[in-house]
Amino acid sequence: MAKKTGVVKGFKGFNQDLKCRGFQYEIGGEYETKDKPVKCTERGFHMCEEPLDVFSFYPPTNSRYCEVEGSGDVARDNCDSKIAVQKIKIGAEIGIQALIRAAVDIRFKRVKWSKQASATGVRGAASATGYQGAASATGIRGAASATGYQGAASATGYQGAASATGYQGAASATGYQGAASATGDEGATSATGIRGAASATGIRGAASATGDEGAASATGYQGAASATGYQGAASVKGKHSIACGLGIESKAKGKLTDWLVLAEWHCIDGEWQIKNVKTASVDGECIKENTWYTLKDGEFVEVSD
Repeated sequence: MAKKTGVVKGFKGFNQDLKCRGFQYEIGGEYETKDKPVKCTERGFHMCEEPLDVFSFYPPTNSRYCEVEGSGDVARDNCDSKIAVQKIKIGAEIGIQALIRAAVDIRFKRVKWSKQASATGVRGAASATGYQGAASATGIRGAASATGYQGAASATGYQGAASATGYQGAASATGYQGAASATGDEGATSATGIRGAASATGIRGAASATGDEGAASATGYQGAASATGYQGAASVKGKHSIACGLGIESKAKGKLTDWLVLAEWHCIDGEWQIKNVKTASVDGECIKENTWYTLKDGEFVEVSD
């Protein structure tokens, strides 16, 4: 049953045209439905209160995300944090890294802190700040954050989020819709599982997403992004970086001076086998920058977002 409420903050996913279920949105736009009562999956504008729940509806391989505010009548879903609202305001567009940071922040606000940097169980959170700190959160919606020199963060389980900030930080999120972010020189991040997202920002950062519809992004000089799994996407932004799409129907993109590595698969007698593997430099002519490519019949072919 829909209930009146104040302003509810959350997150919303869209396709690349900023459409959701065929409805066209705009950044900064405000919308109101006349269909009452609002009901999840049926009537009203939809959003998620948990940042990583947006991956269930718009996977990180080919989607856009915004911060949003809902108001008026609100109806909640019994399965996750998805809600339907009477009114919605589309805020700033945010990327994978911002979603991860928001997921970590939300977890931390819900827990009672102890001296230990390990949290196990439902909605646990772990934080380690300082030189060579380590943080581990295991369980549903766990979050781990390690800030400082050589920090490491690990979140294992459904919708785990791991963030490591600083020189040589490492972040790992394992499980369904896990997200990992490493910010700083030589940071490494790994997201394993369906719709996992990995983001590495800084010099020589490495991002790896393993699993179906995973997304890996490396931003900075000499970064590397690898997406392994069905319909994975790898992207790099920065000079002399490498984007690898090595799974079935995977894709990759980069900027000038970057390199793309793509694998092509075919099914023989019910078994998937590698057909071709090819590399190419993003030269702006044969291979355009900021353009997704997949490998088809041994050739690089442009594909849509």
